[in-house]
Amino acid sequence: MQDGKVDYPNCSLNFEKRRDPIATDDAMIRKALILRLRGQSRDNTQYRIVEELGLNHGSIRADVAVINGALDGFEIKSDKDNLSRLPGQIRAYNSIFDTVTIVVGMSHVYKALEIIPDWWGVTVAKVSGPESDSVSFSTIRIARYNEDRDCISLARLLWREEALKILNELHRSSGLKSKPRKMIYEALSTCLDMEALSAKVRLALCSRKNWRVA
Repeated sequence: MQDGKVDYPNCSLNFEKRRDPIATDDAMIRKALILRLRGQSRDNTQYRIVEELGLNHGSIRADVAVINGALDGFEIKSDKDNLSRLPGQIRAYNSIFDTVTIVVGMSHVYKALEIIPDWWGVTVAKVSGPESDSVSFSTIRIARYNEDRDCISLARLLWREEALKILNELHRSSGLKSKPRKMIYEALSTCLDMEALSAKVRLALCSRKNWRVA
């Protein structure tokens, strides 16, 4: 590190030093991030932004997910958070999302870079004024496509009825309607390849009613 500049593989960091920066929190980053994502998706009428998307039956929750021709995950680690849960979150995110970006406060950026996969995107969030809750973002690494998704984990994003509907459309639901959901997800994961299943899951999530959205 020299004069505020740090080099990491596939990313570039160049932060201006400032005294006593205001610490970010989850709420301020989340609000600004969702506004930013809405702006980026405004030309696509089919996009959907979901907060606290449950992964693996809700054992892990993605802070923000964007369904927009792909399934993109965003994990927020503000200055007031810690990184203790990040390794477990990485495993869950890696099994499901097409791309993943960590949105991190400046106090955690270097440690986060040591933990996350090198294909994850990295965006730094900081308060843009000394007495303001306005958050600005600096992208230091663009997310790359995930080559290691898991069909079962992806299928688990569906509600039981949604999974059965897809199986019925494929004429593969016979004998499954009364079975545990584990068997339903396993059956679905064997009927479609990853890209076809991903498209079905995205369509189901975008069509879902009475569901929290940002």
